[in-house]
Amino acid sequence: MGVGVVALLIVFQQEIRRFFMLLSNKYLSKLNFSFKNILPFFSDDEPSVKIWSIVKACSSLSKTKTGALIVIVRESELYTIIDTGIKLDANTSSQLINNLFFKNSPLHDGAVIIKNDKIIAAGCILPVSEKDVRHEDFGLRHRAALGIVEQTDAVVVVVSEQTGNISLFYSSAYQKDISITDLRKKLEYFFLDKTEEDTEIKK
Repeated sequence: MGVGVVALLIVFQQEIRRFFMLLSNKYLSKLNFSFKNILPFFSDDEPSVKIWSIVKACSSLSKTKTGALIVIVRESELYTIIDTGIKLDANTSSQLINNLFFKNSPLHDGAVIIKNDKIIAAGCILPVSEKDVRHEDFGLRHRAALGIVEQTDAVVVVVSEQTGNISLFYSSAYQKDISITDLRKKLEYFFLDKTEEDTEIKK
């Protein structure tokens, strides 16, 4: 009996992992449990996602055809994904994003995870979508981006290493080959960043 249970866990480990990710992301997040709910003196204000830094980095990476995979956290915490990479907890900046995806960087093949104004981790491994997207001519980064948005509410930006084109993934959907202007508008729609553009422009 014990051997059978272990065998089932091994055979269906991907399905079990996906089930628990969906459970935590879709149901536990609805509980909206946090210290702010039980301690009213906690501030509701959270640091903003530095959209301009992300957009500026993607523009540079696109011009040099440097592949990139940027995951921006929303409600789903992505703890299991973060644990697959190197934890950084660094301030988000376009320079740091460019350095992390530089072709000789040891972390350039993995995903960068951004939460609020911090780069939480780099070199992270994402679940790859099993959907047939051969007609889209997607590479591994695109399939990984689709995989994570199928299971969480994250927003993902991909820069193609072959073409330099930028794609945006969210809510099990995607937009291919979007412009820098459209990328910024979409990220502003999701994250409503309004505070850090002037600081980044001065750098």
